[in-house]
Amino acid sequence: MTAALAPLPSRTAAPPPEDLRALALRHGLTVSGARPPLTEYVRQLWSRRDFVAAFATARLTAQYSQARLGQLWQLATPLLNAAVYYLIFGVFMNAKHGVPDYVPFLITGVFVWTFTSNTLMAGTRAISGNLGLVRALHFPRASLPLSLALQQLQQFLLSLAALVVILLCCGQFPTPSWLLAVPALACQTLFNTGAALALARLAARTPDVGQLMPFALRTWMYASGAMWSIQNLAGGGRLPEGVVLALRCNPAAVYIDLMRFALIGSHTADRLPPHVWALAAGWALLSFAGGFIWFWKAEEAYGRG
Repeated sequence: MTAALAPLPSRTAAPPPEDLRALALRHGLTVSGARPPLTEYVRQLWSRRDFVAAFATARLTAQYSQARLGQLWQLATPLLNAAVYYLIFGVFMNAKHGVPDYVPFLITGVFVWTFTSNTLMAGTRAISGNLGLVRALHFPRASLPLSLALQQLQQFLLSLAALVVILLCCGQFPTPSWLLAVPALACQTLFNTGAALALARLAARTPDVGQLMPFALRTWMYASGAMWSIQNLAGGGRLPEGVVLALRCNPAAVYIDLMRFALIGSHTADRLPPHVWALAAGWALLSFAGGFIWFWKAEEAYGRG
């Protein structure tokens, strides 16, 4: 006689995902790293403003801590770049021909461009360079590119001291127009920050962006008239008027021209593109608002994968 098989114990079916989600909500559990609404996100960022400022200052202090000259490199680097560009463009290529006060013209252009270039490069490393912090702590990820943008602004303000000394040595003394440097710098800072936010998201998803950025920035620098006059190029008739207008209206060229207009007496209003202040404000608002919202939309993805 065969023995009757004992019935297998019944298994309790796992609750469907919908029930688990309802159970989590009932007990106040939320998704880790979930993207909050935009207004709440801004409020969280504002509540961490002390962290943003302290993080920026700490990185600025530590940037050249291992070098013998220390923080002097913040002034020496753009000055050395300007000296090289003067030798190449001012002497060998004679770009100074037809440009009054070429040394202040060149130094201002290089300093202003360096501010934009360094901010954008810092943006590409904002997430990928701080993955340990991103994965260990819960905080608005925009704090990182904002801190790095603030660090570059602090460094540029220190460099302005050297720029003012050079302008004075070249006979450019303070005038009321120097006050226009404040709104010009404010617009440039907003533009740089928005672009850094956009690049932070792009580089977090595609790390190769960081390798391509030096080439893209070098091309952009040459197209922005940091070392030569776009207006002189227009007068030579070597390029169509539409191309010259596009060069003059690109954001980097706009901010360089505005700073030159504010600080250099010979750089008069006729050297500026039409509606220059509207262009400066428009580029700033478009970049900052677009970059911030685009970065916020990927809040849940940073540090994952």
